[in-house]
Amino acid sequence: MARYMLIMRGTDETNAAMMETPFEEMLSTMGRINEEMIKAGVLVAAEGLEDPAETVVVDLSGETPVVTDGPYGETKELFGGYWIIDVASKAEAVEWAKRLPSLPGFKAEVRRVPGIDEFPQDNEWIIKERAWRERTGQL
Repeated sequence: MARYMLIMRGTDETNAAMMETPFEEMLSTMGRINEEMIKAGVLVAAEGLEDPAETVVVDLSGETPVVTDGPYGETKELFGGYWIIDVASKAEAVEWAKRLPSLPGFKAEVRRVPGIDEFPQDNEWIIKERAWRERTGQL
């Protein structure tokens, strides 16, 4: 089994369509896909994000971090939320992505989430992270 992140990517058009959708309808739509994933035993985590207008961007490309309000300067695509699923293959993750709700301009990016066992186990930071995960019940 491997974990994959299904990243919701939309446009300003997608965001506008979501804002026009009654809140209860949006909850039902997302709830149904979450319930399918839960019943299939693949859902690890899922979260949606607040309106991009509420975003704060911290630009770390210079000597001093610069903080600005609002989404990135050009919002051709916005990160709207994610699911983390634990499935047998990338192909299975893609099949789950195909079931996500359809909205104008909406895309889902499928990316594998490497496990801690894939990193050098003698690295001090991996050792510390493994201990932290064990303490917090994440391992």
